Amino acid sequence: MARKVSIGRKVGFTALAWTLGCLMFFPIFWMMLTGFKTEVGAIASPPQFFFTPTLESYKDVIEQSNYMRFVMNSIIIAGGSTLLALVVAIPSAWSMAFSPTKHTKDVLMWMLSTKMMPPVGVLVPLYLMLQYFGLLDTRTGLVIIMMLINLPIIIWMLFTYFKEIPSEILEASRMDGAVLWKEIVYVLLPMALPGIASTLLLNLILAWNESFWTLNLTASNAATLTQFISSFSSPQGLFFAKLSAASTMAIGPIMVLGWFSQKQLVTGLTFGAVK
Repeated sequence: MARKVSIGRKVGFTALAWTLGCLMFFPIFWMMLTGFKTEVGAIASPPQFFFTPTLESYKDVIEQSNYMRFVMNSIIIAGGSTLLALVVAIPSAWSMAFSPTKHTKDVLMWMLSTKMMPPVGVLVPLYLMLQYFGLLDTRTGLVIIMMLINLPIIIWMLFTYFKEIPSEILEASRMDGAVLWKEIVYVLLPMALPGIASTLLLNLILAWNESFWTLNLTASNAATLTQFISSFSSPQGLFFAKLSAASTMAIGPIMVLGWFSQKQLVTGLTFGAVK
């Protein structure tokens, strides 16, 4: 009897998980589907589930904009900000994890609290600073901004992963004569590699999907894929088929990356969860 109840609960939870997964994926599926419709079919009422697919919207999107330029800007800005953030965050997290002070928790909470601040509250000062230093509408300026806005989350994640590593291992490396940088590079980083990989992937996704800063601090030179999507919203109205095609082309690369790296992402997010 107990076994039947256990199997029933397992089937029920599996069905619930699949239902929630399908509900969460449906908006993305519908967006992709709409990209293969005509503009008339995209706004048809009731919605069309069966139609003759066409690549007209994708063709128009490619002809009307330089898609690869937006992709390269997104790759450089997201990748550059992620690598720069790791360079800053790894020593910071190491210091707070293995050489804590009585103010370490306060510093961590303060960093996390900055993520709760409305971005629009600091838009004008940052805009003027970038303009003063000649970094407005540049890849370098956006790399710095993306690094700063995601740095608190990265430090928090790395701090959590580093805390799971026994400090005795690092002490043993010091007794063997390892200097600070060798301790971090040859001992700490290999042991925390799953956590670092998941942190890198998460930050890459956050930077890739960022829209507020890219829309407000760029015009054309450093425009990313979020600007690419917004360009299909005009005073003449919304072109839903073209907008859906552009959105699919924008999220496609990061979805493929997430699909192929899901094992590393899950491994890193559960790093240290079970002892």
